[in-house]
Amino acid sequence: MGRTTLVLGGARSGKSEVAEAIAAGAADVVTYVATAASPDSDDPAWAARIAAHRARRPSAWTTVEVAADLAPVLARLRGVVVVDSLGTWVASSPGFDVDAGALVEALAGRDGDTIVVSDEVGLGVHPETEVGLAFRDALGSVNRAVAAAADEAWLVVAGRRLRLEAM
Repeated sequence: MGRTTLVLGGARSGKSEVAEAIAAGAADVVTYVATAASPDSDDPAWAARIAAHRARRPSAWTTVEVAADLAPVLARLRGVVVVDSLGTWVASSPGFDVDAGALVEALAGRDGDTIVVSDEVGLGVHPETEVGLAFRDALGSVNRAVAAAADEAWLVVAGRRLRLEAM
């Protein structure tokens, strides 16, 4: 069975770069699972962020875009996979309702290594809205479920990574 690595961090912390470096050290060919759809022309800032992510990845890597179907897609993929990120996966799900159990099962059943990127929302600004609180709580629960099943977890702060020990 493959190993699962969770890479957590705040906005602009460098978490995706850390995950990509871990994947690049494990294999030449990697499948990059993007949970954010390609940008529409109405959001140039989002388009620029996605373009920057794409530009960093080696040309040998394959990109697969997913929506709610993250778990079944992961179950079908072989080799090293980077999932970026659980935050956009949860945010794009109606009511932030995702099946964390199915995700953990898909991760555990993979025959290749999986590096999962997610936002650490518990250290940021306290959400003032009901929807903000719901998102923080939903993503926090998903992060805990994945962390409990992961072989290792890292917290990225200001481009530096810290190993997180299991409880």
